[in-house]
Amino acid sequence: MNTFNEIQSLLQDKADIQARINLIPYDGNPEIKENASGKYLYIRKRVGSRLTSTYVDVYSDELYQLLLRNAKELKELRKSIRKIEKQLTSLGYAPGGLSNRVLQNLDFARANMKSNIYDQAILEGVATSYPQTEDIIDNGTVNGMTANDIQKILNLKHAWEFILDADVAQANTDYYLLCHIAKLVNEGFFTDGGKIRGVPVKIGGSSYIPPIPIESIVKERIADIINSEAHDIDIAINLCMYCMKTQIFIDGNKRASVIFANHYLISHGQGFLVIPEEHVPEFKQKLVAFYEGENIEVISEFLKEKCWKTF
Repeated sequence: MNTFNEIQSLLQDKADIQARINLIPYDGNPEIKENASGKYLYIRKRVGSRLTSTYVDVYSDELYQLLLRNAKELKELRKSIRKIEKQLTSLGYAPGGLSNRVLQNLDFARANMKSNIYDQAILEGVATSYPQTEDIIDNGTVNGMTANDIQKILNLKHAWEFILDADVAQANTDYYLLCHIAKLVNEGFFTDGGKIRGVPVKIGGSSYIPPIPIESIVKERIADIINSEAHDIDIAINLCMYCMKTQIFIDGNKRASVIFANHYLISHGQGFLVIPEEHVPEFKQKLVAFYEGENIEVISEFLKEKCWKTF
């Protein structure tokens, strides 16, 4: 692996770890406080020179053990980040500056991340409400939902956190980034969720049967789209539609394709692309028509008019 590729790989690993840190709801060491009314759990954390103590909940052994595991995991993850930063320094890496436009786009996408995750969850048929989605994003769990649906939302959060990392925003929008995003959205469901599909699949509601993808062709096609002279929004949509129709992975193709396209858009300061809840039925109809041979311009115009958010 040459130095450039090694740096890119380390930056992806760092962003992935940082996204995992962001998934952990409580940052600090648990402590138990007692008074006349009972026992209570707090999180103790040093912020600068000040030691803070934040209330969590009434004491239970289960919650206490969870907080202990969280504290241990955070310690290991931060240790891994420090190790990666040392490796990056040894390779001569110095963080490059992002343009003000891209920095603003990152802030814009972060401000809308919860609603974007909710809309993507609805597109995937996850039985959730916006308050439930918000609770999962903030706290990692919620009552009244299946474990699988909760995992899908957590995976979406993980993938969005990953592409909104400043280092990843500077990385190439390429096949390897797509595979990593697919791995994140499939986490907990498939051990090789970011590996190119090697088995046939069918698409519900469509007669279209995607051929088995060939890695060299997929890499070449993605590069051709990226290097075309089209407008940024058209490149992003072409990436999204190509990846969806090709069904590159065993599952999670719509989720991975949308987030992959957004990496390109955001890194070019051109807003983001998401299918709002109210437009999901129409999008699904147009997507099936595209799969079955309709010109891409039809769904492209729909996405630009109804799903492209700019600032």
